[in-house]
Amino acid sequence: MADGSDTGGCPCHHRRHTAPAATGPPSTLAPQQTGNNKGTAPELEAAAGSSSSKGLAGADGDGRLPDRRQRRSATCRSLVHYLKDREKGGPWRAGVRDFENELFSQAVRSLPGVLKERQLNLGTLNKVFASQWLNSRQVVCGTKCNTLFVLDVYSGQITRLPLIRDMVPTVAIAQLGCGIHSLELNPSKTLMATGGENPNSLAIYHLPSLEPMCLGDRRGHRDWIFAIAWMSDTVVVSGSRDGTLALWWLDPDNLNDSIGSGNASVSPVCSQISPSELVAIPRANSNPYNYQVRALAFSNKNQELGSVSLDGYFHLWKPENSLTKMLSIRLPYFGDNVCLTYCDDCSLYAVGCQSQISFLDPRQGRHNIQTAHCQEDDTCVCSLSFYQHIITVGTSHGSLLFYDVRAQKFLEDRCGGNRGTSLGSAGKKLKLICGRGWLRHDEIVANYFDGMEEWSNALYTHCYNWPEMKLFVAGGPLLSALHGNYAGLWS
Repeated sequence: MADGSDTGGCPCHHRRHTAPAATGPPSTLAPQQTGNNKGTAPELEAAAGSSSSKGLAGADGDGRLPDRRQRRSATCRSLVHYLKDREKGGPWRAGVRDFENELFSQAVRSLPGVLKERQLNLGTLNKVFASQWLNSRQVVCGTKCNTLFVLDVYSGQITRLPLIRDMVPTVAIAQLGCGIHSLELNPSKTLMATGGENPNSLAIYHLPSLEPMCLGDRRGHRDWIFAIAWMSDTVVVSGSRDGTLALWWLDPDNLNDSIGSGNASVSPVCSQISPSELVAIPRANSNPYNYQVRALAFSNKNQELGSVSLDGYFHLWKPENSLTKMLSIRLPYFGDNVCLTYCDDCSLYAVGCQSQISFLDPRQGRHNIQTAHCQEDDTCVCSLSFYQHIITVGTSHGSLLFYDVRAQKFLEDRCGGNRGTSLGSAGKKLKLICGRGWLRHDEIVANYFDGMEEWSNALYTHCYNWPEMKLFVAGGPLLSALHGNYAGLWS
């Protein structure tokens, strides 16, 4: 059985359900470029000349030609002159911004092709499901073995964090094999939301101290939390396997810190909070297991929340004083929807389902959905992230793919056979192959996987540190029976 339907991974064992995909891509998939490097400098030059030119071309209003110094300044369009003009605060500041944006956009497209892997040792931890950068060298992670830890990507040091426990003890047997599926930082990076010792509970930590702040376990979810999304610094939404969304309002000034044991080896007990609202997603069919909320993504631009569930539906919500459902869309591929991300620049949601990525703009209609196929046998999409117009795809076969939404195609391997990329001639799909990680060789491996020398890890999570052009990737074996992990720093 794959680690997915009940454990937060990519459930490849489900039967594939497909519906006819709509024809024709949505118009939003190819937005106009705002910083084209082919036109920026000439446009600036033209603007500088047109503001004072009348009559004869190149002459002043009274017919006199500009002096040599004026002509020289009008034709300066090198990178050096742009940078000097920016330092002086000159009149071309807008043009400089466009030029810089285009340079950075080019870097975003080029970065995947030059990334190199350095594997990180996680010991005997089992399957990393969630990760986020805390700062330039530390990543916080959650695992299937219910471990929350901070990893220093340079020294390799692992610091385990105590999980917050419920005030009322729960039955531990029912929670075995669940783990921490999601962790998210608020916009100002002053709070972190994740799962508690009881996976049904929402745990909030202070940042950067990582001290426990509060726990939401009263009148909340009745099953595991799979997804978390922040609406603002003090408003967060959680999605559960029980098919519900919970809206939480936090007031850090009125919440006390840990009120339980100060022993780091014992899970602390903190102030308890209740959700301001608990809503159930619409029921599409009679199968209760399909109601699971698997992923959430918030659009800061439109102040809307997207959610996907295993029944193959995308739901859009307006999170104000309450969660108001705006619309529901049936996805062309459904059954294994396990990840979701949003791009403000393109106004698009991207949903990962089996080997497909579905792109949708709710304002373009429910039938205008573009899909992209990973084109690899038995590969499932396990994690997605948007940055500008490039979407990074973590697969169940231990590879990273990169899709350009503007060009509507995967990035190509123009180097042809670089270390860490798929071998082949230039023009083939760029694919970064992750290392083997660690696998525990126990009785299960000996009895059922005897002689297995090669295995791939599902990449359940990845996160970028864009200021330093670094990518953290983690995961573990896809099959739930296997115990192992993978973590790597690509830079």
